[in-house]
Amino acid sequence: MKTTQRSARTFRQDISQQRPMAVRGLLTSVAILSLTSVIGYRFYNEPQLAVDTTAPETLTAPDNARVEDTKTTEEARQAARTGSIPVLMIDETANQTIYQSFDRLLQRGNDVRQQLGGFPFTSTSNISLASQRYLQRTTEWEWRRIWSEVRPGSTRSRSATPSSTTANLQPPPPRPAAPGMPADSTSTTRVPSSANGLGGSQQLAILELRTALRDKSEDEVQHMESTISRARDRYRTIADQLENNPDELDKPFGSYILDLTDEEWTQVQGEMRQVLERILLQGIPPGLPNSIRRQAIQAQVAVSMSDSVQPLAVELLDSVVRPNLTQDPEQTRIRAEQAAEAIDPEMVAIRRGETIVEAGDTITQADFVLLDHFGMSRRRLNYLALAGFAALISGAIALFWLSERIFYAQLRLRDHILILLLVLTAPLAIVLGLPGSSLPAIGLLIGSFYGSPLSMTVIALLGIVLPIGMEVALNSLLASAVGSAVGAVLSGRMRSREELALLGLGVGLTQGVVYLSLSLMLTAATSPVWYAVLTAAGVQTLLGIAWSVVALGVSPYLEHGFDLVTPTRLVELSNPNRPLLKRLVSEAPGTFQHTLFVATLAEAAARALGCNVELIRTGTLYHDIGKMHDAMGFIENQMGGPNKHDLIDDPWKSAAIIKKHVTEGLVMARKCRLPRAVRSFIPEHQGTMLITYFYYQAQERAKEDPTLVVNEADFRYDGPIPQSRETGIVMLADSCEAALRSLKDATPEEALSTVNKIMRHRWQDNQLVDSGLSRADLAKVADIFVQVWQQFNHKRIPYPKAALNPTPSATFKA
Repeated sequence: MKTTQRSARTFRQDISQQRPMAVRGLLTSVAILSLTSVIGYRFYNEPQLAVDTTAPETLTAPDNARVEDTKTTEEARQAARTGSIPVLMIDETANQTIYQSFDRLLQRGNDVRQQLGGFPFTSTSNISLASQRYLQRTTEWEWRRIWSEVRPGSTRSRSATPSSTTANLQPPPPRPAAPGMPADSTSTTRVPSSANGLGGSQQLAILELRTALRDKSEDEVQHMESTISRARDRYRTIADQLENNPDELDKPFGSYILDLTDEEWTQVQGEMRQVLERILLQGIPPGLPNSIRRQAIQAQVAVSMSDSVQPLAVELLDSVVRPNLTQDPEQTRIRAEQAAEAIDPEMVAIRRGETIVEAGDTITQADFVLLDHFGMSRRRLNYLALAGFAALISGAIALFWLSERIFYAQLRLRDHILILLLVLTAPLAIVLGLPGSSLPAIGLLIGSFYGSPLSMTVIALLGIVLPIGMEVALNSLLASAVGSAVGAVLSGRMRSREELALLGLGVGLTQGVVYLSLSLMLTAATSPVWYAVLTAAGVQTLLGIAWSVVALGVSPYLEHGFDLVTPTRLVELSNPNRPLLKRLVSEAPGTFQHTLFVATLAEAAARALGCNVELIRTGTLYHDIGKMHDAMGFIENQMGGPNKHDLIDDPWKSAAIIKKHVTEGLVMARKCRLPRAVRSFIPEHQGTMLITYFYYQAQERAKEDPTLVVNEADFRYDGPIPQSRETGIVMLADSCEAALRSLKDATPEEALSTVNKIMRHRWQDNQLVDSGLSRADLAKVADIFVQVWQQFNHKRIPYPKAALNPTPSATFKA
């Protein structure tokens, strides 16, 4: 009997293999014809005398004509939009930041001036500003020498070098003054050089000090000396700080601020603010070189400020002035559109009898416009090009078949039809003038239905054949192809609609970024209008997202219409709140618990063998739903109550009840529109196994009653046997589940022996010959089953009797 079943099965397989070959050949022919006819649209009405072709003869105009060259006009207008100069406006936020920096700088200057203690440090009626500046800047050695000349009999003079020696010493070179500040040679009073070698500034300071101290008391002289010394100490301390350890705010000041009078510092603050306001009102554009910005500041300062304070003002303003102009998007868009509208239509005019193109000359765009206008471009069906394009399509289909054979060898006829229909949406969207390309939707759908390799193959092939057969914008097509490639690669990993929605957002962003990059690289304008470029990139982003939304919207309908099992749909079907699973929990709770343990065993084995874990999980949850037709006919639902089959007392009827859970399960599955891949678990997990208990019971009855005939087929399931590794694993898990549950105190070795015995019986009964499972797979599965059994059958720490029987007081305290 087994041999007969095997022969019939082999015959059916041979017939089923021959049928798909014929159908595949027919489908291939249909695919080549449809794709060639739709994508090869440009070859139907192709001009023989097109741009860049050679004129076979001299062609003249049959009439007067003035024709617009729409292609050249649109290219010029697009270039005008992209290359239009952007409109700038004052950025008030930038202005506010600049003013805040300027105020902090002035505050720091006031702090420095406060540390200096005021300048001039004494009355200018006694000592001039030039001499006071010199005295506070000069070195200590020079100061001692000056004072010794002013007061020869003073203590400072006696502690200094003797006069005779001092007279022969040459002082070090004077410290240079800051730019714009008075130096030694700037004294307005002409003082003759002394024979002792003192400079002009020194002589002036000595002369003014002698005059100021004439007829002064010793206390007044000492007070003057102390005043000058304190001013010098403060000056030296602050100058060293600004020069050696400056912070960011101190860098622009240098030593300029120390040589200003209090009146000059107050005046320069107000003048600098006015200059700053004028500069910011005129505006500093982004990208302006620093040297040009500094020259602009110097020009503004030179107009309204004195020479003595200009260096300090330039340094301070240069440290705070930054670009304060930004692009005005609305005005930029208006200017770009005005620039495009200002482009006159490119018109090509000719008079009757004039030559359009000479024989042997290359046809230009203007020539083609005239030839096409007069119907002389010789448009026709290009059979040769169409045949070549058909050959290209055939090669693309061959590459797809090869990719399918390598990555996904189980596509059905309906799957091929669906892929063909999805591919046809790309050229149809172009023909119908729909916005954007449907490539993102194609990548997401094929990737989620059949995996990333097939989806990437389809996207790559479409990216090659579409621009050959149709007039498409290459930058838009390439951006769409890259975005859809991202969707194709990642869609197969998504496990929920929410994840697919987020992926659609990523596809749109990728498409927009790629389009922006290509636009910047391919534009002929040296300074493109960012508003126009970014707007176009934003439109591409929205188109990518829109097509992704379309894919998400049609995905459930395609899954039901073409009986597809995607990871997302399998996750949704395995939700315990699905109607059939909720019924199983309430109507057959024992069967549901049995199902959960079988699912745990099968998932672990599937993960170890690299099978489809989501499919096994979902298929196992539904494999025994048919038991709901008579839940009490199965021992796991009897909960220790009377066995229904003892009351029936007829092995033939009992076997029929047991077998019926398969047929009833298929009816329930079809009514709930479960995918065929999930429905296949219902019959294949039982295969054609023998219902052993009732078969042997019938044989015992036949021994007692010779009139009874026991037919083994009455006690075997109708099948088919497992046709995939997934259903084969579930058959093994279902068979081993009850045996493993019954092993309470067995060792792992005993459990493994029991599992191997069951698997050996299934193998010898030819239940796994079509499943694709090998003996090595069975050994691995057996080990996995025992490991899972050990995890469920682990020992627990026994509770103390006191914990199991708490005293009333303990209960009250708790």
